[in-house]
Amino acid sequence: MPVFSRRTFILAASALGALSLAGTAAAEVPALKQKQTYKVGFAQTESNNPWRIAQTDSMKAEAAKLGYQLVYTDAAGSAAKQVADVNSMIAQGVDVIFLAPREEKPLIPAVMAAKKAGIPVILLDRSVDPKLAKPGQDYLTFIGSDFVKEGQRMAEWLAKNANGKSKIIELEGTTGSSPANDRKKGFDEAIKAAGNFQIVASQSGDFARDKGRQVAEALLQAHPDADIIYAHNDEMAIGAISAIEAAGKVPGKDIMVLSIDGGKEAVGLVAEGKIAAVVECNPRFGPKAFETMARYAKGEKIEPWVINDDKFYDSTNAKAELPNAY
Repeated sequence: MPVFSRRTFILAASALGALSLAGTAAAEVPALKQKQTYKVGFAQTESNNPWRIAQTDSMKAEAAKLGYQLVYTDAAGSAAKQVADVNSMIAQGVDVIFLAPREEKPLIPAVMAAKKAGIPVILLDRSVDPKLAKPGQDYLTFIGSDFVKEGQRMAEWLAKNANGKSKIIELEGTTGSSPANDRKKGFDEAIKAAGNFQIVASQSGDFARDKGRQVAEALLQAHPDADIIYAHNDEMAIGAISAIEAAGKVPGKDIMVLSIDGGKEAVGLVAEGKIAAVVECNPRFGPKAFETMARYAKGEKIEPWVINDDKFYDSTNAKAELPNAY
């Protein structure tokens, strides 16, 4: 496996920057011809949790249904590998690249390389830095949930259902990723506006169950009076439940747990009372992704953001909705 250094990224980004400034021929997203079948790339960021697996399964199922060839890669949580994966897809001559960026900035060179090669890129569930790449110009569109709104929805629910609890530990997602940035922004701003709450600690658990457990254990020791844990995803929330129980406390009673994603395990824990509420982040991207691709091939104008609709689970509906969760 090749080694990717920081210097490699800087050189690649600089070279691509120079190329983009050298002319205006590539000012718009490359066109996509209408064909009977397509060779499509899907560069997944990782496959270490149910959400990612559900997303991948949805993309594979839709491609198979349409009879398209899908070139699938898994970056295993490495931005450097994901850049290499996209470059490999470019070399294989795919028609379109669906990209779920690991982080906002490191994937910019990959987006620009695809554009230079004449391949439209559609971002899925995570975006890239809007100061460095723009929809309708450097990539076609972003398909995904409103992460800021997810955080806001959770804060607004908490403000109405806290029952006197007020000291919050926030378990953040992967540092530098758009869902972590936006779920924090939406929640923090709304909870500040609500008043009567204090975020006593906020630290990344990298969207991972075991890391979330470790971080929650350390923060609960440092802040034994914390009575709310807000996790940016289900995996960290489930890890936090283990940490709460290890501390001799009862999740859902002594400490309220809040989450975002809405996988079957987490929705089941809402039904059990261990998680208070979950904002869904819909992982079933296949139909929307390939429908957007088809619309573009027909010459339709694609909006810069194609929004996935998300559900909300709490004690009022979790049991009934459990069979529909991913």
